[in-house]
Amino acid sequence: MIKKLKRNFIKMFRELLVYHHSSLEYRAKILTLMVSSNERIDACEEQALKEIAHHIYLDDPDRAELLIDTVKEYHEKIVTNNGLDFEHLVQDVERESRAVNRYVEKIDLERLGKLHNCMKDEEDIIFQQRILEFLQMLKEEYGRKERVNK
Repeated sequence: MIKKLKRNFIKMFRELLVYHHSSLEYRAKILTLMVSSNERIDACEEQALKEIAHHIYLDDPDRAELLIDTVKEYHEKIVTNNGLDFEHLVQDVERESRAVNRYVEKIDLERLGKLHNCMKDEEDIIFQQRILEFLQMLKEEYGRKERVNK
């Protein structure tokens, strides 16, 4: 119970309490694009999401759980049309990728493939493939700018 209260408190004030919260939120948005493509998070996606989060934050399970919670929060906002829709999320990801070029290095297409492998419906597979292509385009376009600027 105390652990749940602590997690909820941190979620509410993550901008103030979480180190590099914007980086965590960018990653959450990328993952949300993948899991929200079919408007539900099934057991396979839930497991893949946990594996990805714990791989990203290998030495920090609390931060991994915060990432998962943030993805679920964004997903819930999209599904319930509560201040965030899928198109707005796509625009946010593109805007943040353009503004902070190093963020595109956080897009791990191989890991995101784990979420893609959970898809069973042909339309969902195609839609998610388009998301992966969009993310690849972001990496190519904005990743190049960072290399040129170095």
